[in-house]
Amino acid sequence: MAIVEIDKGSGFCFGVVTAIRKAEEELDKSGHLYCLGDIVHNSNEVERLESKGLETITHDQLRNLHNVKVLLRAHGEPPETYEIARQNNIEIIDATCPVVLQLQRRISDTYTSRRDGSQSPQIVIYGKNGHAEVNGLVGQTNGEAIVIQDHNDIDNIDFDRDIYLYSQTTKSLQGFQEIVRKIAARNADKHTFESYDTICRQVANRIDKIREFAAAHELIIFVSGKKSSNGKILFAECLDANPNSHLISSEDELCPEWLIGKQSIGICGATSTPMWLMNNVKTRIEQLGINQ
Repeated sequence: MAIVEIDKGSGFCFGVVTAIRKAEEELDKSGHLYCLGDIVHNSNEVERLESKGLETITHDQLRNLHNVKVLLRAHGEPPETYEIARQNNIEIIDATCPVVLQLQRRISDTYTSRRDGSQSPQIVIYGKNGHAEVNGLVGQTNGEAIVIQDHNDIDNIDFDRDIYLYSQTTKSLQGFQEIVRKIAARNADKHTFESYDTICRQVANRIDKIREFAAAHELIIFVSGKKSSNGKILFAECLDANPNSHLISSEDELCPEWLIGKQSIGICGATSTPMWLMNNVKTRIEQLGINQ
């Protein structure tokens, strides 16, 4: 029988744990709660919470709500969201991750304190365009921050102005450092360039650990929702450390042929992957019992 191990470091990060706890506490009391956007980028966990009374809404739908409670997920929101809630007498249950909240405040402080006369500072955010966290960060600058997804976007920066660079909390440290080097080289000390490493270490530190875990097994089953940015990053690291790695979103996507001849199987996942889902995958593998 193959040895099947779940990576102890995988699963929800602190911010997601807090958001889900707050949602469940309210659902236990009232049986219903609105959530602005998917509470976590994992459809299985979203469906579990929706079965308990969680209702996911969009920003457009928020504008039409009055006198209700709305959960703000760990990704954070721009100031505009809080203003809409105030005007519509909406009670906010704020589950913004403390790491994200601190980053929002730093960007807001830079935006207000580094103005040059009528000109606002040039704030650059290394992150995924349209990601919920990034939208919240850009909102701290009245929509003026420049978002760069990779080094190909550096041309969008005005190198005749000072540059203040921040990062989405879940981006890779290696990617951020590459961006810093390229901007510094292009800037060549002509103007002020300040970079702030705002990557969450709980997420960043998982990369080395998950690579070590992947290399220690013959087969890796990586469990993640299709929307998870963090899942894409971590799975790429697994695949690099162990080419015999497969990405699935639930136990139903397991392929029995992957298991043939494997004596050591590792299961891991993203910061948005619930432990119960990885346990389901382990149970399914053990039920299949293929290791000829």
